[in-house]
Amino acid sequence: MTAAEVKQVARSLGFDLVGVARAEPAPEAAFYPEWLRRGYHGAMGYLEGRRGEMRSDPRTLLKAARSIVCVGQVYNAAAPYSTDPSTQGRGWVARYAWGEDYHLALKNKLYELVGAMRERAGEFRFKVCVDTSPLLERAHAHQAGLGWIGRNTCLINEGLGSWVFLGAVLVSLELEPDGPAPFRCGSCTRCIDACPTDALIPLAPGEGPSHALDSRRCISYQTIERRGAIPAEEREGLGRHVFGCDICQDVCPWNRPERAAVSRVPEYAPDGAGPNPAELDLAEAASLTQEEFEERFAHSPIERTRYQGFLRNVCVAMGNLGDESFRAPLERLAESEDPVVREHAAWALTKLATRERC
Repeated sequence: MTAAEVKQVARSLGFDLVGVARAEPAPEAAFYPEWLRRGYHGAMGYLEGRRGEMRSDPRTLLKAARSIVCVGQVYNAAAPYSTDPSTQGRGWVARYAWGEDYHLALKNKLYELVGAMRERAGEFRFKVCVDTSPLLERAHAHQAGLGWIGRNTCLINEGLGSWVFLGAVLVSLELEPDGPAPFRCGSCTRCIDACPTDALIPLAPGEGPSHALDSRRCISYQTIERRGAIPAEEREGLGRHVFGCDICQDVCPWNRPERAAVSRVPEYAPDGAGPNPAELDLAEAASLTQEEFEERFAHSPIERTRYQGFLRNVCVAMGNLGDESFRAPLERLAESEDPVVREHAAWALTKLATRERC
């Protein structure tokens, strides 16, 4: 089976992007140990140790691997961005979390691809990877020509932008590889200038990509991966974000609304009412019981932040927005049995009181 045939099959199954890379260490992998050494991974311990070492070479996942079939599916929706003035005043949920959790949908589609390939090529060894495997998917997608790694550290495709979920299949087949996509950010620094927490760190020439993400500063890390209390000095920087952050993608010229593609995958479609499904009613969110939270977000990425983290983030967003209508729900949360929720509700109430005195 040829690489061209693999691509034809993949596109027929609904993948928006497909390319092939060699099953060998990607050049970007050389910086990964230094990224860990600097502590840029924060408290995400699953990125270090043995699983961290495995990321250096895809053949640690599949010894027989010869090629990596890299794919992408657009998840963008036809709705305003977080930077649009029309979206201000309510809580914000990152674009990727508007629909169902993508991991299962994309993984199932990759197994379909493997089945279709086996019908043509016969038996071969394979390993399906969607985010949770110790594979540097962006780095290999870059080598497969799906796009370049921008200054915002996202993979950017010239035609589709960066609103793309990535997946990969390691295969024991020898397939003709594609070349890496050229860097096309030019002199643009909009993502760096717009990041409210300065999470995008410039790297010296030769260190690796142009920039690295310091997860400890990133709003997505703070609202999704961090457990327990958010340090008080970091709360204002989170703004109104309840789950994730899109700012560095929203401002990217390659993601301009008039040119960015919209997803055709039903599972990724927004699940919410109103003109913008990302705009979370914070007062309503603050009133959810744990059972209601688990039922509402059972198939959503938002489930990952857990009930405590969700209410914590809601408190921070209400405090930063400073609307007096949030006082009642915050006073109720300030009496929560959970000490983390109580602390963040009290902080938000202090913010409201400070605004009153100004």
